[in-house]
Amino acid sequence: DIGDIVRGRDLYGGNSKEKVKLEKKLKEIFGIIYNNLMVDLKNYPTKKDGAQKRYKKDEDDNEGNYFQLREDWWDANRAKVWEAITCGHPGGIYFRRTCGGGTSPTQGDCRCAINDVPTYFDYVPQYLR
Repeated sequence: DIGDIVRGRDLYGGNSKEKVKLEKKLKEIFGIIYNNLMVDLKNYPTKKDGAQKRYKKDEDDNEGNYFQLREDWWDANRAKVWEAITCGHPGGIYFRRTCGGGTSPTQGDCRCAINDVPTYFDYVPQYLR
C-alpha cells in the first residue's frame, strides 16, 4: 500500500521498470526534504547534527534512499495522506460507511468525526495482510 511504497518496503512492485522510476523519484523527493531540513536547522547545530546522524545513509546503502527519513515522514504525515485519499473524492465513502460500528453515517461522507486513519495495517508486514 501507500505506506509501504513511501517507506521503501513494497513487496509487490509490479512492473520492474515502473518500480525503478518510482524509487528514483522517491529518492529525489526525500533528498529535497533532507536538504530543506538541513537548511531549516542551520541555526540549531545540535539538532542539525542529530538529524544528520539519524538520516545518514545506511551502511549497506550508498544510494541515498533516506529510509529513516521516509519512515519518519510517513509517521508524521500518514493521517493527512489518508485524509486526502478518503476525502479527496467527492461523495466518496472509502473504507467505512458508518462510524464505530454504529448506524450513523460518516461525517461529510468520508470519515468519522474523530478523524481516525481508516486502517492501521500499514505497520503489519505486507506478507501478513
